[in-house]
Amino acid sequence: MRFVILGLLLSGPLSLYDVRKRFTAGISLFYSASFGSIQRALKQLVDVGAVTVHAVSDSARGKRLYQVTDDGRRSWRDWMLEPIPPGQEAETTILAKVFLLGRLDLAADRVAVLEAAKACAGRELASLQALASELDSIAATVPEQHRATFGYQRATLDYGVRAQRLRDAWLDHLLQVSS
Repeated sequence: MRFVILGLLLSGPLSLYDVRKRFTAGISLFYSASFGSIQRALKQLVDVGAVTVHAVSDSARGKRLYQVTDDGRRSWRDWMLEPIPPGQEAETTILAKVFLLGRLDLAADRVAVLEAAKACAGRELASLQALASELDSIAATVPEQHRATFGYQRATLDYGVRAQRLRDAWLDHLLQVSS
């Protein structure tokens, strides 16, 4: 979440409430964050020097604005360019990076992020396809009383394979329009 917040702050200083609004307006479609978790992440970013915080002098409510530092920009860029680890968070990470992709200055960096996302998606697709092949090879040995259960469980795996193929095609399209 910290890197997503850094990406949001690249457009300029934001209050805690503004950051929350930005999450609600777009990022919450694929990444949920409570007000408290955003607040904690902002505090951590301030503590490590990635963000500064300043009180707004003309605010009766004690409004504070958060602004990304040069270290924060470098840290965010490094995160954008690092490989995406496989696992449950891969899809959320890919979507977050694509959402923030336009904030990278260099076209080559944007392409590198998309290539890393495509590599991650490819690994996940290959893993699901291998599992599907494994299950299909034992399908005939499933006892009759468990075939319906097996069939529906196999259908959920098929859904995953189809979703991965769609993500792969989507990333291909983004790479084409970014090159």
